[in-house]
Amino acid sequence: MTHAFHSIHRHQMVRVAAATPLASVGDIAANVAATVAMARDADARGIDLVVFPELNLTSYAIDDLHLQSAQQRASEAALLAVAEQTAALAPVLLVGVALVRNGRLYNCAAALARGRILGVVPKSFLPNYREYYEKRWFAPGLGLRDLTIGIGDAQVPFGPDLIFAADDVPGFVVHAEICEDYWAPTPPSTAGALAGATVCCNLSASNIVIGKGRERMLLAQAQSARTACAYVYSAAGPGESTTDLAWDGQGLIYELGDLLVESRRFEQAPELVAADIDLERIVQERLRNGTFNDAAAAAGHPETRFRRIGFAHRPALADVGLERPAQRFPFVPDDPGRRDEDCYEAFNIQVEALAKRLSATQSKTLVIGVSGGLDSTHALIVAAKAMDRLDRPRSDILAFTMPGFATGEATKGNAWALMRVLGCTAAEIDIRPAARQMLADMDHPFASGEPVYDVTFENVQAGLRTDYLFRLANQRGGIVLGTGDLSELALGWCTYGVGDQMSHYAVNAGVPKTLIQFLIRWCIRERQYDAATNQVLSTILSQVISPELVPADAETGAMQSTESMIGPYALNDFFAHHVVRHGLAPSKIAFLAWHAWRDAAAGAWPEDCPAEARVAYDLPTIKHWLERFLVRFFQLSQFKRSAIPNGPKVSGGGALSPRGDWRAPSDGTAAIWLDELRRNVP
Repeated sequence: MTHAFHSIHRHQMVRVAAATPLASVGDIAANVAATVAMARDADARGIDLVVFPELNLTSYAIDDLHLQSAQQRASEAALLAVAEQTAALAPVLLVGVALVRNGRLYNCAAALARGRILGVVPKSFLPNYREYYEKRWFAPGLGLRDLTIGIGDAQVPFGPDLIFAADDVPGFVVHAEICEDYWAPTPPSTAGALAGATVCCNLSASNIVIGKGRERMLLAQAQSARTACAYVYSAAGPGESTTDLAWDGQGLIYELGDLLVESRRFEQAPELVAADIDLERIVQERLRNGTFNDAAAAAGHPETRFRRIGFAHRPALADVGLERPAQRFPFVPDDPGRRDEDCYEAFNIQVEALAKRLSATQSKTLVIGVSGGLDSTHALIVAAKAMDRLDRPRSDILAFTMPGFATGEATKGNAWALMRVLGCTAAEIDIRPAARQMLADMDHPFASGEPVYDVTFENVQAGLRTDYLFRLANQRGGIVLGTGDLSELALGWCTYGVGDQMSHYAVNAGVPKTLIQFLIRWCIRERQYDAATNQVLSTILSQVISPELVPADAETGAMQSTESMIGPYALNDFFAHHVVRHGLAPSKIAFLAWHAWRDAAAGAWPEDCPAEARVAYDLPTIKHWLERFLVRFFQLSQFKRSAIPNGPKVSGGGALSPRGDWRAPSDGTAAIWLDELRRNVP
């Protein structure tokens, strides 16, 4: 039996689809058959909601045939037939149909659930310009409230004031609008979202002309972002009348501005494109965005004007996989074009921020410790570019490499090579004599020759380096540039008061480790520096990430590995993103990580992804490192984040400054997060 953990419904997700059936020119029987066939296909695929095109039961481009009695009666009969023939199916269906009420014909979206017609939403805005003549046939639904419509023997809720809410799936609340409605300056879905709808849908006919596909995508993307919802769009496809128009069958599913899936257009076969919508993510986004709630108040609280039509969805807790992009590196876009744009912005944010700080402090110099590792490398190349931008010589950067007891010759060599090619004022300070003296003063066993490499041994070295840098800055009229990154702040992998936790300005504090690797690669690819610098940067990228505070293993020669102690940075950055940016439950994070990382060969790896990250992680491994992350993040490390220096926010995925995205008690506990994870993840 499948464990509930593997079901998308257990994690407050639903599968939605945009349907493009083969249309007809008024052949209602064919339209009913096509609709029912696609509903059955959707049921077999575990889909929870299917959005059909505008007037898909009736046909759209039949002009004055809409005003024929036989057509109108056949339309109502078609809706009843679809309800009857889909009663045993799980998906909620939004179908397009023209219905008569009180001497008026309305262009409608009908919501069906397990054979029940939940309600009928008339189109609010009727286009009557250029090629459109809808007011010739239809009455607008705008302003109608608290009405019903007779369909068969039943009275069904009718009006644009309807949203449809599953009683047994938290957050599964659906709103429907029709075609022109979302071209309007005030789309009905705005009020629907403010009233509580999380999945806004558009049943559209929308003939195709050059460039209109891009326009639809723009509108759907903007509406899903602005109203913090999922937006499902389905346009009529081939089969409609081409007397004067043509149809492409565009289907789109967006979530919070992100495109999850789009259909192939101009297909001659029915198409059902589906994606899994994260309702929890949508609800959490609204909780975080006070402007969303202010907008509801400014609009007179639409939830008081909408009727909430409940239904029992009865989802099956089966493993139906995951149909949405499972991005392994949430801070780094998979798409190369977007990734380059993000790297350009991130790098320039850091450079501009540092340049401003140097100007404001009127510092004569900029002091930085350079280990030859990723973080100090990136901070140094940002500093070099900031000096260029300020028209100051790079020799104003005072760069120091400070070897300790475990510093490797290769690492130190890389630090020296980088300082030289960048034109810094470079120097070396051997901290070992001072460290030995401090350890002796403390009666530490190492001072007596015992190989005791505990946290004191490590932090004496880290602390001395920062002590030197601050005093050097005092002596030479400078400020100390911090090198610690966002990932280290999340994990508390920094020595309190010294080391990576303290500086005059923390230029990397908003950049996660995974993004830093791609940023350095971007700098190489975009030739931000000369060929000699790029060669050194490439060498540094190939190194194992290590603090080099403990000597290499005497037998194997293996260096101290950061990731063996705190977990892979790829996983930790994944965890941090979903905790800080979205506030998701640990079991949900484990579910998403499992889908993202369980198969090393699956999915799209960024083309410049490091080879060592092309691995797979099974669920027990993910759970193990997530437990470690939760303890470090929620319980052990907040006091360090509460005292961090200034640094620029870089990623939209969140920052950890107590003056920005993250405020938390320093004496908190990880208990509820650990309990949720252990109870729900097998």
